[in-house]
Amino acid sequence: MSELTLPYIILGVIAAYFLILTFISNRVSKGSSDNDTFFLANRKAPWYLVTVGLIGASISGVTFVSIPGKVGTTGFNQAFSYLQLVFGYVAGYAVIALVLMPVYYRMNLVSIYGYLEERFGFKTYKTGAAFFLISRTIGTSFRMYLMVLILQQFALAPLNVPIAATAFVCIFLVWLYTYKGGTKTILYTDVLLTFFFLTALVMTIFAISNGLGKGIGEMVSLVWNDDKYSQIFFFSGGWSDPNNFFKQFLSGALITITMTGLDQDLMQKNLACKNIAEAQKNMFTFSGILVIVNILFLFLGGFLYVYASHLGITPPAKSDLMYPTIAFQHLGVMSATVFVVGIVASTFSSSDSALTALTTAFCIDFLDFNKKIDQINPADHEYNDEKMAIAQQQMRQDLTKTRLYVHSGMAGVLFLLMMLFAAINNQSIIDQLFKAAGYTYGPLLGLYAFGFLTHRILDDNKAPIVCIVAPIISFLIDQPATWGMNPATWLGGFKFGFLILLFNGLLTFAGLWLFSKEENVEHQYDK
Repeated sequence: MSELTLPYIILGVIAAYFLILTFISNRVSKGSSDNDTFFLANRKAPWYLVTVGLIGASISGVTFVSIPGKVGTTGFNQAFSYLQLVFGYVAGYAVIALVLMPVYYRMNLVSIYGYLEERFGFKTYKTGAAFFLISRTIGTSFRMYLMVLILQQFALAPLNVPIAATAFVCIFLVWLYTYKGGTKTILYTDVLLTFFFLTALVMTIFAISNGLGKGIGEMVSLVWNDDKYSQIFFFSGGWSDPNNFFKQFLSGALITITMTGLDQDLMQKNLACKNIAEAQKNMFTFSGILVIVNILFLFLGGFLYVYASHLGITPPAKSDLMYPTIAFQHLGVMSATVFVVGIVASTFSSSDSALTALTTAFCIDFLDFNKKIDQINPADHEYNDEKMAIAQQQMRQDLTKTRLYVHSGMAGVLFLLMMLFAAINNQSIIDQLFKAAGYTYGPLLGLYAFGFLTHRILDDNKAPIVCIVAPIISFLIDQPATWGMNPATWLGGFKFGFLILLFNGLLTFAGLWLFSKEENVEHQYDK
């Protein structure tokens, strides 16, 4: 493969993405770029579009390279053990569809954190919304940064393209095709992006089969009959095993409930459906498709390691590099191009919805967009109906301008965080920062569980303290060595893994209980 040819192919692929996505954005948002369109697509989104878009939003660029890479390794998520998490995901999606979404629709929410204000009060509401902004901002910038690193390492380095330029172009493209239509736009663009990365996945599978001169059926048989690659269920290792079935299944359910059901990004598309029945239909259909997609990723991982074994290729030290290494260095220009198509599509499809959700959360939860129109009081001004309508229309136009500024600001923050990661240039530190951001979902789990499972009245002033202290304690408990001690020894070798989310949520729940009192009144959101 020519080192000079590939970078231009990569740039051509990204340019093609840009043209197609911009064309779709302009067509979809033409004549309708107000805030109702941006936030929830006027609540008229077809459920099947939401379903396909959610696949793309759920499979990030990190997942695109990590799931296949883990198949041939040992330790956490080895072989097909990731499916145990996926089965837990399905259970979590059922809880979201049957418990959380009916409440969100009944309360007619734009931002799901509005529930916290109704249930607990102003400070608790702002705390929950702030935790989402922190976590999703760091998480999105981290995922985009990894895509940028892969493009730099395998494609753009020969052209001496600085990483800042690559990062800027990537975030600029996402900003460009989302700034007008927001949710309404990404409902359509994410369908295309999902198609692209699934096509890339399937084409790579065929390329590997052809490279070994074997049929797909024969390759599937090779992977499936080798426990080193295909073992799904892990029971014998006990709770100290990071791949223990019960541990993984419960973790998967909790991850889905918190990082989807309590996350504005992935719930915003669901709230764009016409009604709760269509939103639930979308959620159940999506969860079934997601299982199939993840099975394809796992078989791709098995194919990669079988290919490497047959050709005597030494797998890279870091499993995340397995897929790009084979694609760029061993399968030819076409497969390298297909890989770029896949990773850019998967990263864009998760990043565009994240940027839209961050903008929505900031506008609704911190700039109080939903309350601005209601603050125009006819009694304060000698408004007749006509003047009132004009004042409201002017307010809507002003808020739309503000939203455009917020959207640009959020894109700028993501770019700056990517540059911070590049400046740190230490993967272990960046991984820890990304992991720390995930601890903010524990307090959200505790808050919503407390709201749904009790009728107690919370001291709104104390909630922010509890929500800050709980993840700090959880983070310290989960460290390999805290104050010179190994926390795993306290629990007979048990390691939390993803279950630290449950511990974090329970700790938050307990703290909230201490600063609350009993109130046997049924709330409107419990009905």
